[in-house]
Amino acid sequence: MVRRQRLAASLLVGLIGLGAGWLALLPGVAFWDTGELQAVGPLMGTAHPTGFPTYVLLGWFASVVLQPLGEPAFRMNLLSAICVAVAAGVTVDLVHRLTGRLALGLAAGIGLALMPTAWAMATHAETHTVHLALVAILLWLLVAWDERVRAPSAPEEDAAGDAPRHRGDRYLVAAAAVFGLALGNHSLTILLVIPVVLYVLAVDPGIWRRGRLVASCVGVLALTVVLVYLELPLRAGPFRAPLVYGTPDTWEGFKYIVLAEQFRDSLTDPFGEMPRKLGDLVTRTTTQFGSLAPLIPIGFIVTAVRRPRYALLTGTAAAITCFLAASYVNADISRYYLGPALMAWTWLAILAAAVVDLLVRLAAYVDPATARTRAGMIAVIVAVALVVPTLPEVPARHAAVDASHQVDAANWTAHALDVMEPDAAIVSWWSYSTPLWYAQRVEGKRPDIEIIDDRTRLDENLGGLTDVIDANLGKRPVYVIRTDPNEVRQLAGLYDLEYIDGRDARTLTRVIGRKGS
Repeated sequence: MVRRQRLAASLLVGLIGLGAGWLALLPGVAFWDTGELQAVGPLMGTAHPTGFPTYVLLGWFASVVLQPLGEPAFRMNLLSAICVAVAAGVTVDLVHRLTGRLALGLAAGIGLALMPTAWAMATHAETHTVHLALVAILLWLLVAWDERVRAPSAPEEDAAGDAPRHRGDRYLVAAAAVFGLALGNHSLTILLVIPVVLYVLAVDPGIWRRGRLVASCVGVLALTVVLVYLELPLRAGPFRAPLVYGTPDTWEGFKYIVLAEQFRDSLTDPFGEMPRKLGDLVTRTTTQFGSLAPLIPIGFIVTAVRRPRYALLTGTAAAITCFLAASYVNADISRYYLGPALMAWTWLAILAAAVVDLLVRLAAYVDPATARTRAGMIAVIVAVALVVPTLPEVPARHAAVDASHQVDAANWTAHALDVMEPDAAIVSWWSYSTPLWYAQRVEGKRPDIEIIDDRTRLDENLGGLTDVIDANLGKRPVYVIRTDPNEVRQLAGLYDLEYIDGRDARTLTRVIGRKGS
């Protein structure tokens, strides 16, 4: 009966998270990395560094299973909503395991699903939603393993002095597999290595003597990572996909993608400007948690007292992630804090559980006969208090993340494909290349057009911007769209241009020929 209640509660919160994502879901294709992910998933292609093979494989599976629900881009957007819903649902049972209070799990799961960044990520194709779901599952498995290791019925050491072969070993092996999948999804998972190792040693200090279990975990982890990352060389090589980033079928190209060498300079001065970074973290936390933000440090302290091993795991993980994210200057960094935010919700729930226990003891002091029956009611009241600060913010948060009417990328792509002449070449830039790739290679539109992105120029050794234009002029219609002001001025100085959508080459522009030719 209890198991069914836990499952029902997790499903309920998952449906709430899925419904919130659905209401704000992007209806189709988008610019930037979203457009790329919407294309590589259905094509089982390879994405920009670090390749995100777990996401690509999951995206391909989702694009097949969710076919009745809409076009491929919509399915990839829906996958993000599903992943946030999974994370919220798993959080319900994770908190129940940590506190023994299902009502507090419901509150934490709802709070996570409706948190601004999580809700925003649930509206479009995004690798970080998969990361959030996998981190939630990983935490659940590790806590479940801890429970079984510490269970009074766990077998004692055998006659040979070996450590006990606990009933929960399968949870740790499963956690290794999930860690491997997470590693194949996003490099943020690397930051969890030290916290997980510390946690495992804290739960079972003698685990190093259990060679078979350690070998199983390491083997499952290694096998999972290898199988997932094989997607890159296979889909770039013998089973080539229609959309491949870089050259991951070569050793140098594989390292370039997997090690994210393209972004090696994005981490700057990690130990500098600490007061500013701390202030930014406080601001981010307040934006996400509102009036609950000041309670998070208190929640962690209470967690350290009541669940010290879990505090070791999540505290170190959150600290390392926040420390490095504060010094990372590429992309929308708010996404990098999703894992720590999930952990913070569990700390708040553990704090709430401490409050419930205190109130129950007070009730027992006043009226011992009814204290036990009132415990559940007290837990519900505290859970409501935990989720109440979120509820008034829901309309404003929905308005802020609502992408259901965003059709700019779809309209621009349709216009560009309609305007460009047959057999044209467009020297494009990443933000505009990705929806063009989606339209051409996923939807099958305008196969006659050659889309030449900056990445294409590098991979195919086509030379600089003007080299590509000059190589195609006189042979086929040539179009450009650039955002670099220096390139825009260079094009205006060298070529006769026909501005189709604007007044310079920052919008779709046709190159007529060299000036004076």
